[in-house]
Amino acid sequence: MSSGSLLRVAVGPRFAAPLLDYLAPAEGPVPPVGARVSAPLGKGRRTGFVLEHLDASDVPAERLRPVLDVLDAEPLWDPVTLDVLCWAANYYCHPLGQVLAYALPKQLRGGGRLPFPPLRWRACENVSGEVPKLLSRAPRQLELLEALLAAGRNGVAEEALVSLTSGWRRIIRILEAKELAESFEPGTPDHADMLREEPLALSPEQSAAVSAMPMSQGYACHLLDGVTASGKTEVYLHLVEQVLASGRQCLLLAPEIGLTPQLADRLKARFRVPAAVLHSGLGDGERLNAWADARAGRARLVVGTRSAVFVPCRELGLIVVDEEHDPSYKQQDGFRYQARDLAVMRASRAGIPVVLGSATPALESLLNVQRGRYTHPRLTKKVTGSRPPLARLVDLNRHPPEHGLSAPLLQAMSEQLDSGAQVLLYLNRRGFAPVLMCPDCRRTEECSHCDARLVFYRRRDLLLCHHCGARRRPPPVCKNCGSPLQTIGRGTERLEEELQARFEDYPVARMDRDNVRGRRRLEHILGGIRERHYRILLGTQMLTKGHDFPSLGLVGVIDADQGMFSQEFRGPERLAQTLVQVAGRAGRREQPGLLVLQTRFPEHPLLRQLLKEGYGGFAASALDLRRLSGWPPF
Repeated sequence: MSSGSLLRVAVGPRFAAPLLDYLAPAEGPVPPVGARVSAPLGKGRRTGFVLEHLDASDVPAERLRPVLDVLDAEPLWDPVTLDVLCWAANYYCHPLGQVLAYALPKQLRGGGRLPFPPLRWRACENVSGEVPKLLSRAPRQLELLEALLAAGRNGVAEEALVSLTSGWRRIIRILEAKELAESFEPGTPDHADMLREEPLALSPEQSAAVSAMPMSQGYACHLLDGVTASGKTEVYLHLVEQVLASGRQCLLLAPEIGLTPQLADRLKARFRVPAAVLHSGLGDGERLNAWADARAGRARLVVGTRSAVFVPCRELGLIVVDEEHDPSYKQQDGFRYQARDLAVMRASRAGIPVVLGSATPALESLLNVQRGRYTHPRLTKKVTGSRPPLARLVDLNRHPPEHGLSAPLLQAMSEQLDSGAQVLLYLNRRGFAPVLMCPDCRRTEECSHCDARLVFYRRRDLLLCHHCGARRRPPPVCKNCGSPLQTIGRGTERLEEELQARFEDYPVARMDRDNVRGRRRLEHILGGIRERHYRILLGTQMLTKGHDFPSLGLVGVIDADQGMFSQEFRGPERLAQTLVQVAGRAGRREQPGLLVLQTRFPEHPLLRQLLKEGYGGFAASALDLRRLSGWPPF
């Protein structure tokens, strides 16, 4: 067999088959490495990915079958991204075909074609002022040509032509045949025209951080450790400007869908370059177009959640992982990967810098700083100049809560609301009540699939498993003894009702995964918060990440004990990160805010250490404990 006539193919997406050998098609070009093929498997055909061209195979020649169709004339991934995907499949022990399929938009997994690049139209350079007069008897051609002439060499986008005249495609083809109009793919703006607004002046700390992270010296991992509101995003923007000026693309990751709009908006407000946004909240067509724009290099800025770490970029020059400590970067089912770690691996193999930003860095990242693998620029002051919030522990043993709210917290809320400030209450528990229990026989409603306790939702009259997603209607009485059931504990849905009853004059905004479904709903709630329509903000971790609420005077943590006695060894780290992050939201620009922590263990060492030494002191002690215990990352 001739060289390259054998192909090693990974079959996906629903098969855990090993790599299979196939014959290249008898006619036509040999598919390149990284391209998709339609391959026979059993009695059917499956989409596969070419990984290697072989000179020989261990499979007998008579058993080799040719691929049925070549779906791509060129690779879907650049060599570095494909290499990282292969490494990830091996490291995370997942079938390679499934990993490659996961990294693609939905339409491409089943053999769909790449979308055509968007085109712009402009008048040909040889069109003179006399030409339009020759079209006086063709008014629609004349109208379209005059629009192209008015647009100059930048041309007109196809979507603009749709609104200009009906049947524009037929007319533009006539002008093209007459050599009066031509199509072209839009290029990247020159650096002189790249900035839409002037960059903000940096503080001395920000300037030092930017200087400590060179963008043109190859791979380096920088852990940007900055307190909340210290201006980490502005540092990102200055680094992005340097990379765009060198003609390269930037990939920026956010932990959740809710944070991508504000990050993308900041970038679009600063830079006049094409941008693409990728996350699961978009339609399939939107994701495919954004993915194709990033791959082709048309999108110079790419913003996305964890799966965007696999998006191919033709000229990638920088990766930014915002809120790098966030557990949302870890995929919890299917292909279980850590996007932060893969971002570092991708940057290393591509020879480009990567920036990990956080106010509460993961212990793994801090250990890499200690070992000299990461640099550690720090931002210790808020750019607004405001002081850290005043913290107060409320002992719930001395101040029993009424509907989850202690008297000191209620008093602080009333004072802040009367002064015109907003109040944020943090409760990391969705639903109405976490337990539905019989008071007589103590039976609780549990999931029949995974034995986890079912969470009760009163508005939907539903029992939902937060572990596996199973759902069913609650029984009217106990199945064992027939007694009426009682709800135990409270979630955000229940607390919202209690707040609305107690503070009737102050609208309440609830932000959790149940109440915020879709981008428009999220933007509506955030807009209402910024416009001060909502005075009381209630939510889970979704509300505490990366949002700037300038009128926020008080943050109340309803249950600071959640996670304090977790069986998971990362429980204390997660709790410390959450408390520091939510505390960072407090404080109006002109004065410090107030943090109220409700706890039944006010003398707990974790709380005392956080209040006295901050997150840095906690992290140092936690790493020592991990080292002595032999727990990861040791």
